[in-house]
Amino acid sequence: MSETAPNTDAQEQAYARACSLHDERRFAEAVEVLRGQVAQAPRLKVVALLGSALYRLGELDEAERWLQMAVAYHPQNVGTRHLLGNVYSAAGKAMLAEIELRTALAFDPEAHHVRLALAGLYLSLGRWPEGWPLLEARELTNPDAVPPVSVSFPKWRGEPLEGKSILVWYEQGLGDQIQMSRFATTLKERGASRVALGCRPSLVDLFATLRGADEVIPVERGKAVALRSYDYWSRYFSLPASLGITPANLPAQPYLSAPADRREGWAGYSGVGFVWRASPTGFNAAAKGLPDDIARQFLDRGVVSLHPEDTGVSDFADTAAIIKQLDLVISIDTSVAHLAGAMGKPVWTLLPRLQTDWRWLRDRTDSPWYPTMRLYRHGRGEGWPEVARRTLADLDAWLQRSTPR
Repeated sequence: MSETAPNTDAQEQAYARACSLHDERRFAEAVEVLRGQVAQAPRLKVVALLGSALYRLGELDEAERWLQMAVAYHPQNVGTRHLLGNVYSAAGKAMLAEIELRTALAFDPEAHHVRLALAGLYLSLGRWPEGWPLLEARELTNPDAVPPVSVSFPKWRGEPLEGKSILVWYEQGLGDQIQMSRFATTLKERGASRVALGCRPSLVDLFATLRGADEVIPVERGKAVALRSYDYWSRYFSLPASLGITPANLPAQPYLSAPADRREGWAGYSGVGFVWRASPTGFNAAAKGLPDDIARQFLDRGVVSLHPEDTGVSDFADTAAIIKQLDLVISIDTSVAHLAGAMGKPVWTLLPRLQTDWRWLRDRTDSPWYPTMRLYRHGRGEGWPEVARRTLADLDAWLQRSTPR
């Protein structure tokens, strides 16, 4: 393999075309172009891009081979080691993933994307005390999802809270905020005199049901917010590190409910609720959603769509009022799954094959975050049809048990 061999214009044009296809998430087409290139001259950048495209297609064994070749040729290339670490992690080779990611950080301690990948690895393995501090790198890798905070009072890093006020500022997606809002109660139990939560407007009335939340502040996209002064501030995903949260002490009792004034307006729902589409702007959205033909198999069994465009809800408080009446929720990895779990409702969560989130840990069908949740994972070589087949079999058994005789 060569890094500096002379390149023809045709080779460079083909590589540029593959880069564009990769950026457009047209990975299969990128692989086709790149295979032709490596057959002619396996240059480092071509091999690395081929490994990246194969990884995103879930072709882990082949991605591993190409990326191992690239790392062997250029051991100090942090980006390639990062990619190989991600491939090892996705393949369940956690020890090798840790070696690659730690080696990448040894070459570049300021590689924040690598720190974030290592955080995800540790958290997925239940090594939370090691993972939470590394997760702070998210502030530097994605400022749109984790916006900077400029206030006159200090960030909370675990100091005593007795008699102190604290502001928890919004970040990431709606499901993320639902998941971490549980810690409002923990902050109050630690002695905080006032706990304020910043969140998206669609969560405000729902978060008003949180025990421990004294103030809920709506934050609209692109708009400034006037804040009072607090003793400390933090972000949602910074709380677990400061609170010393581990799988053993994670507070997991239900903590959200439907506001009383919303329940009557949404009366009449029953049975099983269903969510199969992810927000197109969310993390890993393309891998999370169910194909329409598979979703139809669930809908044909009489489950009820919980998508806002079908229910007509205006916010999550309305959705909570619907969920309260249901017996079961089946959802992909999205905000409604978090909401159902936070309410203590039985919920079956269908996890994506690629880039499964660290919060669901590994090789488990349950979740320490939500005791009423059952996880449906892809087995090796499986796609959505196989996952749906298992889930539908369980649903059929559940419906049979719940049908009056």
